[in-house]
Amino acid sequence: MNVSDGLYVLTILCALVVVSNWLAKHKIGRSIGAALIVIILGAICANAGIIPTASNSIPLYDAIFTYLAPLSIFYLLLGVNLTKIKKAGMPMVILFLIGSLGTIVGVIGSYYLLNSSDSLGDYAAKIAGMLGGTYTGGSINFNAVALHYKVNETGVLYAGTVAVDNVITTLWILITLAMPRIMGFIWKGKQVSSVADAPKKVKIKSLDLKYLAILLSVGLFVVWFSQWLLQYLPQIPSILTLTTIGLVLAQFKYFHELPGSELIGLYAIYLFLAVVGAYCEINAVRELGEIGYELLKFTALTVLIHGIIITFLGKWIVGDWDMIAIASQANIGGSTTAMVMAESFGRKELIVPAILIGTLGNALGTYFGFLVVGLLSG
Repeated sequence: MNVSDGLYVLTILCALVVVSNWLAKHKIGRSIGAALIVIILGAICANAGIIPTASNSIPLYDAIFTYLAPLSIFYLLLGVNLTKIKKAGMPMVILFLIGSLGTIVGVIGSYYLLNSSDSLGDYAAKIAGMLGGTYTGGSINFNAVALHYKVNETGVLYAGTVAVDNVITTLWILITLAMPRIMGFIWKGKQVSSVADAPKKVKIKSLDLKYLAILLSVGLFVVWFSQWLLQYLPQIPSILTLTTIGLVLAQFKYFHELPGSELIGLYAIYLFLAVVGAYCEINAVRELGEIGYELLKFTALTVLIHGIIITFLGKWIVGDWDMIAIASQANIGGSTTAMVMAESFGRKELIVPAILIGTLGNALGTYFGFLVVGLLSG
């Protein structure tokens, strides 16, 4: 059997969504949640050789990251009422900045605590900059620093850093998904948002071919337009264009009440999360030997310090465990996984702030990455 066959892989991914939702309805699975389960199942299938991993990625994975993930964001945004995010905006920005500080402290602290210049040589500071960039923003910032310092030309070292980053990022998604439940039990928090303003009940329309056709045509057009515009206005991230259009349309009753938008958006998100799980490639790290072990320690300690800082400062300043988990995920995983987390927690008023702080991270990440390299090389 060819495990790289796109149709076969898509079948497995769809099956994982079915299984994860079925498990989430039972006692143990209900406490974990479908989002967490589908990531774990994706990782198990990839590491067991049932579906491809990150090192032998297929075009289907690229298509899901490039098209399906933005499409899911658009559909979920149609259910957002802007009046619900006024109180959530500033606390999320504060938490994001705390998380960014935690990343910088984490990567610099790890560099010195582990004596990374001895184990990773002249590239240690550059790798630190790549991690500082990606754990503030995302892979765009990671690669921007890597390209500038030509780390991408080192082969094994660059590939190893990517592999370790995928593993740690996936693990952190699992941790932050579980954080509100665990930390809320240990250290009681509070909910900071306009949750008292519950949405008014509206007459629910049944999903039929007409509404499905409208959703697909509008959604696909917006994704295409946002990526087309990027060619002419590269300074504006496509996700920001898509978010803006989605928010504008969501304020019109017709689009806000289109049946099926949340259903399609959630299904697309689960497929995306299954691929995120598949990118958690344990063997790739193991095969790197000593270098992989050093990179794993360096990256894990960086994220751990980030987590400690945003957990304690975030609890002291804001106190909302959901917000802390989402803001941390915006740093480590990016806007898409942060948005998924807001949806998973049932905090719809945090969806837009999650996306916006993720976009802010993309804007700042490269600067922070170069700042780290400069501080460690000076």
